[in-house]
Amino acid sequence: MLMLALRGIRLRWVTFVGSFIALVLGVGLIAATGLALAATFDAPERGPERFAAAPVVVRADALLRVDTPTGTRTAPLDRPGPVPPGLAAQLASLGRTVEDRSFPADIMDPQPGQDDDARVGHPWSVAAAAPYRLATGRAPAAPGDVVVTTGTGGPRLRTGDRVRVRTPAGSEARTVVGTVAGRGFEDAVFLTDDEAARISPDIDALVVHADATAVRDALGPDSGMDVLTGHDLRRADPDPDRDARALVSVNALLGTAAGITLFVSAAVVASTFSYAVAQRRREFGLLRTAGATPGQIRRTVLAESVLVGVAASAAGTLLGAEGAPILVSRMTEAGLAPSWFALGDPSWPLHTAFWAGASVATAAALVSCHRAGRTAPTEALREAAVDSRVMPVSRWAAAVLVLLVGLGLPALALAADPGDLLGRKSYVTRPMVLIVGCALIAPVLVRPVGRLLTWLPARLPGATGVLVRENTAAGVRGTTAVAAPVLITVALAASLTGTVATLEEARATEARTATTADFVVTPGQEGRPLAPAFLERVRNIDGAVVSASRSTAVTVLEENTALVSSEARAVDPARLAAVAKLPVTAGRLAGLDDDAIVVNEEWLTTRVGDRVTVWLGDGSERSLRIAAVLATGTGDNGVYVTPRNAGGADVDRIDVEVAPGGDRRAVAAALDTAAAGTGTRVATRAEWLAPAATGPDDHTRTGLRMILGIALLSTATALANTLVMATSGRRRDLAVLRLAGATVPQVLRLVVAEAVAAVGVGAVLGGVVAAVNLLVVRCALALLGVTSAAVVPWAMLGLVVAAAALLAAGSAVLPALSALRTRPVERAGSRE
Repeated sequence: MLMLALRGIRLRWVTFVGSFIALVLGVGLIAATGLALAATFDAPERGPERFAAAPVVVRADALLRVDTPTGTRTAPLDRPGPVPPGLAAQLASLGRTVEDRSFPADIMDPQPGQDDDARVGHPWSVAAAAPYRLATGRAPAAPGDVVVTTGTGGPRLRTGDRVRVRTPAGSEARTVVGTVAGRGFEDAVFLTDDEAARISPDIDALVVHADATAVRDALGPDSGMDVLTGHDLRRADPDPDRDARALVSVNALLGTAAGITLFVSAAVVASTFSYAVAQRRREFGLLRTAGATPGQIRRTVLAESVLVGVAASAAGTLLGAEGAPILVSRMTEAGLAPSWFALGDPSWPLHTAFWAGASVATAAALVSCHRAGRTAPTEALREAAVDSRVMPVSRWAAAVLVLLVGLGLPALALAADPGDLLGRKSYVTRPMVLIVGCALIAPVLVRPVGRLLTWLPARLPGATGVLVRENTAAGVRGTTAVAAPVLITVALAASLTGTVATLEEARATEARTATTADFVVTPGQEGRPLAPAFLERVRNIDGAVVSASRSTAVTVLEENTALVSSEARAVDPARLAAVAKLPVTAGRLAGLDDDAIVVNEEWLTTRVGDRVTVWLGDGSERSLRIAAVLATGTGDNGVYVTPRNAGGADVDRIDVEVAPGGDRRAVAAALDTAAAGTGTRVATRAEWLAPAATGPDDHTRTGLRMILGIALLSTATALANTLVMATSGRRRDLAVLRLAGATVPQVLRLVVAEAVAAVGVGAVLGGVVAAVNLLVVRCALALLGVTSAAVVPWAMLGLVVAAAALLAAGSAVLPALSALRTRPVERAGSRE
């Protein structure tokens, strides 16, 4: 049996080469993504950065702690409080103490139109806690002295340079008296301790050179302070969770890519094996006539598939092991993974990829060999190319079941929780179920779709259109095999890119509807507060209604078991109505005051007038009355409170409306004048909304390109192999056409037209799947109160279909040219 299988592979290598290449690529990609995925699980713990050399750091507790019937629940605070001023003196008896302060300290670029160098300021005495060491110059000693980090981006600064540094206290010219090597996690500016205290009076953290136990004993159990030492010093770093978030993002991207790779590879290999078996029905009929049993036929087909699968999986595993470092390198260069991300040494992803590939080949063969075993001896006498019984009862049952699941799950989600359909896991995995269902029922749909697409060509002069129509309808298996990979690619491309674009358009629509201000003012650097000097100037602009707001957070205990935090904005209720039009579903925004809160429909308590207990950004507890409820939307409709309940947050956005009778140009000029030298960005409403309408961010776009590239690669392989098989198997048909008087160009045009028609069938079926998915997203948005249209990525679809058509035409023409070299009389008289 093994020797027979090996001979079969050698004689029919064209039949197996496409499956082999597709499986090699699939297994290689699974192995590469698996190795990178394993690196996210085994990534080394990141050590402390800001205070790596500090013995003990004391800071305000950054966790909210709430006692519940099931235990104490914790959640991170949006804005932990400062260290009490007298604490340093209290702990001085235990050892030397150093006060740390952090504040914006941007180096202003002297060239107009150039971005400033965003940096963070610290007192010099805390530099040793990192540790920073002087590379050149000396420590700052006078108010105008600064020491700067080098080697981490920004302008190249040297000792002796004069720079202008902008801090919350204003911008001043300063002298660089020393430099320290950057440590990669921040670009810093160090001032004298007195200057830092003047600019930022609050103490952010306290470095104590003493024993941690002694410090804890001195503070007591209810001090509200957090005593950090060892690895826990990491918690005092700026944004200590950024590496964990980055790994979660990498994990999600690689997991999605691996899942789609496995799905596409399985679908392509199954389709190719199925068509290969259908092409060999006369061969199997001859074997049955010669006395072969159905079991022997099945074992032969299975042995061939296993041999191909094992060889392809082994080659793909080697390819993946070599490609994984390249994948990780490209991901770090594109910003999809942190710069320190690197491969580990686990081998389980390679084993998993190998056995996944072998299993895919075996599973595809099991379905195909069952059909091969049912081949009757009379198949050897068949001359007609018309496919019959392409949909057995088992396939009908599987297709109906999968389609019911693919349509039923979204319907249930629309009824229960429409917002769940907008998550990445949902809109990435949902199309796969419908794709499988559509692929299973494709033999039934190919004939009517093919006739629809060829209706007009069949009515044009000449026989080509008629032949294309009839051959497409007669050769259902061949048309289905060509259409299947196109269906997969078109459905994935349109569903993924269309869903992301639709969600972005929905967010942009929400922003356009909610923001009615003429101007929106934000900090030049993300995450910074607006400069106090600008706030003072802008409040005095004539003819302008100014609404300042703060970004904060509130936390609520749901069902006495879980702390749930929500983003919030602290606004002046009297001015909010002038600059915003929020999607209120119940209550009135005018009811917002210091004793009230505006929530959205995602909250458990949404009845106007009810009171809810919340914890503000600084951890303080409040009982607030619900004044109004907003529609959920895409998730950006957050919570609104008053500045008194902002938890100490600073102003980070100002909406400006030109008052009735005011001069818009004068207001714009006054805003530009007030913003000069403060690092503030003043934008018109249209300018501020423009970024929201440009589509997904670069990371999302890069991830989508990576995932779709996998599908396109597998599609190209399957498409080329299937058409080579199909055209090579039609040598006798092409010879008969030549004997009937067709010229070589006419035969080639027919072959190309049939290939393009099959691609068109796949594109139509894929488009139907994509349309259903986009309709589900659109319905979910409508139920969430968002009125925006679905975005269809016509340009991408056009490129995908055009590329598939070109590839199909080339893959059909090359074997046809080879077949036409033989004299038609010799080929027509042969029995293949």
